[in-house]
Amino acid sequence: MTVSAMIGLGTGEVLMGKYLGEVIFLKMPSGKHLDQIIPQVEGFFHAASNTISYVVKDPSSNACAVIDSVLDLDYASGTIGYTHADAILDYIEQHQLAVQWLIETHVHADHLSAAPYIQQERGGQIGIAQQIVEVQEEFGKMFNAGTEFQRDGSQFDVLFKDGSQYMIGELLAYVIHTPGHTPACMTHVIGDAAFVGDTLFMPDGGTARADFPGGDAGQLYRSIQKILSLPDETRIFVCHDYSPGGREVAWQTSVAEERAKNIHIGHGASEAEFVAMRTKRDATLAMPTLIMPSIQVNMRAGHMPASEPGGGVYLKVPISGLKSKKSS
Repeated sequence: MTVSAMIGLGTGEVLMGKYLGEVIFLKMPSGKHLDQIIPQVEGFFHAASNTISYVVKDPSSNACAVIDSVLDLDYASGTIGYTHADAILDYIEQHQLAVQWLIETHVHADHLSAAPYIQQERGGQIGIAQQIVEVQEEFGKMFNAGTEFQRDGSQFDVLFKDGSQYMIGELLAYVIHTPGHTPACMTHVIGDAAFVGDTLFMPDGGTARADFPGGDAGQLYRSIQKILSLPDETRIFVCHDYSPGGREVAWQTSVAEERAKNIHIGHGASEAEFVAMRTKRDATLAMPTLIMPSIQVNMRAGHMPASEPGGGVYLKVPISGLKSKKSS
């Protein structure tokens, strides 16, 4: 069953949050402001896809959320592996955590989600932005998924709206719709931490591409401004890091650091300047190696397509379906 808006909250449990331009007002039942709560965050780097998955723990309980989990995939052999996901499960077991949420910041194009695998082992609800239906509509056609593939987001347990709130134990979290990379991108603000998906990278890495179907560089710029309107000290956790210049992998920065130093949007870059830069840069980028299998699986909440007669499960490659702007 899919639900949305005020997730997991009873009447009177919180003061309602309002998104007013660049200001977000949220308080916990205790009267503390949300950005005064410091959740425990553990990152797990997946080297094959340069992805960072996170376990986010409520400091007042054993409740946690898993954000952007990854399955291993050997594309050449068609073999699925669980090494990365099992490392997350081992951590959860060792710390005796209770998984309440399996969050997808967007439909990833470079890795397969491990959310169903972790859910099977430890429970929790799988959540994504309600704009998943736009992604399903676009790519359902591209991959000729057929009428049996529902394009209503029903594969997910929860669909979040802009401003939706949910609880991780006693910790309030809320979401900001931050499209531009994809229509279904969301930033999850949990205590003093913001999980931005692919929208922002580390300051020396810049920002997400905006040339996928449904992407929009101007929209991405405006979404980034929402993130940069959070308090300066807000910790930002990115979903990917490609170690520019050969530096060590990193995944935590801050709003203040992004605003001051991000190579694409720092120092007050205008929307026109950003769009021109992003458009020129995107035209030089190849498509991610795993985009074909990743989207087919991730638009189904991490589940494989239905098996075909004989029991085999297959992923499709549309020969002329998806091209980068450079090759089109």
